[in-house]
Amino acid sequence: MSTATVRLSCLAGVALLILALFPAAAAAAPRLDGVIGDHAVVQRGQPILLTGDAGAGETVMVTLAGKTVVVRAGRDGRFSAQLPALPAGGPYDLTIAAASGAVVMRDILIGDVFLCSGQSNMELAVGDAQDLIPDAHPPVDAMLRLLTVAKVAAPAPLARFADTPRWTVAGPASVPGFSAACFYMAQALRRTAGVPIGAIHSSWGGSRISTWMSGTALQDAGLGDDAALLALYARDPAAAKARASALWEQWWRGGSGDRPGAEPWQPAAALDWRAVPAMTNFERWGVPELATYNGMLWYQRTVELTAEQAGGPATLVLGTIDDADQVWVNGRGVGGSSLASQARVYALPAGMLTPGRNVVTVNVDDVYADGGMTGPADSMRLTLADGSSIPLGTDWRYAIARRLPGSAPRVPWDDINGAGTLYNAMIAPLGATRLAGIAWYQGESDTGIPGYDRRLTALIADWRQRFASPDAAFGIVQLSAYGSPSSTPAESGWGSVRDAQRRVAAKDPRAGLAVTLDIGDALDIHPGEKHAVGQRLAQVMRARVYGERVAPAGPAIADARRTPDGGVALRFDGVTGALHARSADRAIGFELCDTAPGTCRYASGRVDGRGVTLPADGRPAVRVRYAWTEAPMTNLSDDTGLPVGTFEIPVE
Repeated sequence: MSTATVRLSCLAGVALLILALFPAAAAAAPRLDGVIGDHAVVQRGQPILLTGDAGAGETVMVTLAGKTVVVRAGRDGRFSAQLPALPAGGPYDLTIAAASGAVVMRDILIGDVFLCSGQSNMELAVGDAQDLIPDAHPPVDAMLRLLTVAKVAAPAPLARFADTPRWTVAGPASVPGFSAACFYMAQALRRTAGVPIGAIHSSWGGSRISTWMSGTALQDAGLGDDAALLALYARDPAAAKARASALWEQWWRGGSGDRPGAEPWQPAAALDWRAVPAMTNFERWGVPELATYNGMLWYQRTVELTAEQAGGPATLVLGTIDDADQVWVNGRGVGGSSLASQARVYALPAGMLTPGRNVVTVNVDDVYADGGMTGPADSMRLTLADGSSIPLGTDWRYAIARRLPGSAPRVPWDDINGAGTLYNAMIAPLGATRLAGIAWYQGESDTGIPGYDRRLTALIADWRQRFASPDAAFGIVQLSAYGSPSSTPAESGWGSVRDAQRRVAAKDPRAGLAVTLDIGDALDIHPGEKHAVGQRLAQVMRARVYGERVAPAGPAIADARRTPDGGVALRFDGVTGALHARSADRAIGFELCDTAPGTCRYASGRVDGRGVTLPADGRPAVRVRYAWTEAPMTNLSDDTGLPVGTFEIPVE
């Protein structure tokens, strides 16, 4: 008999013994929180905390890898059992038994667990990225396990998932639908770490970082008002919606200077109104100024009602709107959302409609790609209290809105642009899952919103605390290149977010930055080259988790000092070998800047070993920027080919 057969026989015997101790086994077996189940990976080297539900006051016996602990459930049926830290190994069976029943979870590995989260570039699956490389079609790896958390939002933290996500063994059936950046990171770590690896993927395309933050993190990041408004929504949705509409209106008046009663959402607003050609994306109307437009449009429609029709409550159905909307009826706010795939349905209380002329005004904010009110037209209608309805799919007019500084506020209960909604449903239910590291690829939706460094710092600290993993490494993917290349220096929301990501990583001894400027796509916000992203995230983890002698982020700016002749000498850390200006004798992408905005000008640099010198140009230079635009052209990297990422630094 083989060793494996003996071991399996022993495990089966233990399970039968436990079941014999609890002969009243029934369907109501104990249930665990979190995501431990068949094929799971449990973090090695850390105590294993298991919580869940059993019968009130029951004795619960938990056994894993030859370790057993017995605890008693409370009056509410809740139990908590902690097993000692275990070394890498397995597979094992995890048995949880009580008088009410028993459950056995099979094929459990002890290894290193990594959480991958963010927005669409983390969500992009292996099967949707480059697919001709061998790593995209791996054979089964029994020591690599994958788990994807379903996309769900919630106004308050959930104690557990409605449907517990299932672990799968990495192989041809499971890999194509899994996050590409996350998989390639985990695949690379399997080749170097020599232990089982578990990868948990929890992300949602288009999401702002605020949606992934707990109430505590939101408070720490200065977003306590959003957390409070979300809590109000959980208690009183109508009051929260009214407050959110008022805040949006306040934002508009603050940026536009409009006095109350003279705003564009008022029924008599005198804008440059034009007929809406169709309920489709406005880029397809054939209007030249809208062909590539990203910004706000006002839509308006008039509805004539009798006194009987206007006498009660009503429901306003507007179909889908891309990306975000705010809606008013007769100048009174009724709500808003920013989930492009979600049909807008707004309840109108009695008294909002009036006999005669009623005006519906919609502000549509398109921040990326196509936008507008997209219906379908036959679904748009106003349903009245008497059961009748008035079609609203035609006879709209539109006007281009003036541009205001900053980004419009979003309601905090919004799925992907809110505050805490995705943390509540996609992070909190992970419970006491211990982690070796976290990979984060997000920020596109935060460009133009100041304070990203504060939000990211708060999220990192909170997640480490929530997962009881204070030493967890944190790999941050610096935003890639996307958008129109610039010909003159200018302010850049993408540049600001990239620099915030750099600064957060530089201040955290357990963090690292994966720079991706060189593998972006100016025409596609979702560049397909995710294999290199995963490899660079793996390098962060190799340095921070496994202590390998590799740079955690590639070359990174260290300081900038003025030279005797008035130029600027830049010094870089994390350089393997030396720096090189690829395909040129000068490094490009640098800007010398004075204090005020609008004072930056391009400068090319002479590369020398691990430094770059920018010559003086006869004008003041108190700071240096690099790659400070949406889709920068750069050529500076080290011997490994890893590029220098976006930065801004003062000149000492």
